[in-house]
Amino acid sequence: MTRFIALLRGVNVGGRTIKSAELSDVFRSLGYDGVKTVLASGNVVFDAEGEASARRADIEKALSDRFGYDARAHVLATDALASVIDAYPFAAREGWHRYVVFFIGATPGGPETQRTAELDSVARDVLDLTLDPELEQAADGGSVVYWAVERGRTLDSVVGKRLGTARGKTLTTNRNLNTLEKLL
Repeated sequence: MTRFIALLRGVNVGGRTIKSAELSDVFRSLGYDGVKTVLASGNVVFDAEGEASARRADIEKALSDRFGYDARAHVLATDALASVIDAYPFAAREGWHRYVVFFIGATPGGPETQRTAELDSVARDVLDLTLDPELEQAADGGSVVYWAVERGRTLDSVVGKRLGTARGKTLTTNRNLNTLEKLL
């Protein structure tokens, strides 16, 4: 049995509200144990057999069927999430947010990780931007992009605007480092 984390895209934002109890019910209906939602932003911790990719497909289908939307989820084991957190390259700065941008469906791994052509294109869209380091920073983490941005500028920052495009919204989900630490 593996302890997994599901990071759901677009839950409790943009008018789509899913109660934690309903979300937990969906995961339990899939036969998962130890189901726990963390915060009200689409974070679910659970125990299951098998691989993350299979869990992802099951979760996306179940959420789409139950709530009537095109559900997107990134699923990874807790040890993979711990590695992502441990590799965060930017020091904490007063007045800044520290984010991790996950490529939905990417195999966990460091900078040497091979991304699909589509995910690599999204990563390049972000990593090739010219950033003002006084306002934000981004670094390649292979299956993720690490991002730090001045508080209050997340949505109007260069990276924030790029991630807010239709393609960025479809293929990524991001979490604050503090939230990720609560998931372990």
